[in-house]
Amino acid sequence: MRVTTQAIARVEGRLADIATSTGRKVVIIGWSLGGLYARLLAHRRPELVALAVTLGSPFSGNRRANNAWRLYERLNDHTVDAPPFPEEISAKPPVPTIAMWSTKDGIVAAECARGAPDESDARFELPYRHFELGSSRRAIAVIVGALHNFMEEERP
Repeated sequence: MRVTTQAIARVEGRLADIATSTGRKVVIIGWSLGGLYARLLAHRRPELVALAVTLGSPFSGNRRANNAWRLYERLNDHTVDAPPFPEEISAKPPVPTIAMWSTKDGIVAAECARGAPDESDARFELPYRHFELGSSRRAIAVIVGALHNFMEEERP
């Protein structure tokens, strides 16, 4: 996927549409690059976001500590170090955040997907490879369970 200011604006507009149509804040779950979008939206539109979740997303540390940065740069007109948005994605957004990561990922370095303790509200290690995080029934069941538990604990 190309990361452009137009693509970011479309995703931001879609977030506003969903929040308006439901009358509720939105839980955003982003896998890999999608997790960067989730954190970006949580920074830009915290009034619309209930929770931002990253799955194997390289939001922290060295942006080249993954096996996809070269492909990313081939598909985009900028480097991984100069994305088309000013927000610092590693900074914790002003909404609840969860980082889900794996030492078995194979694409994104665990420390970049886990982040530092102050960069998210919760961090969950998952025993799955990168492509399983968003496609394996077993992984999705574990992710849904972890999200359910987190939201139950956060409920006032």
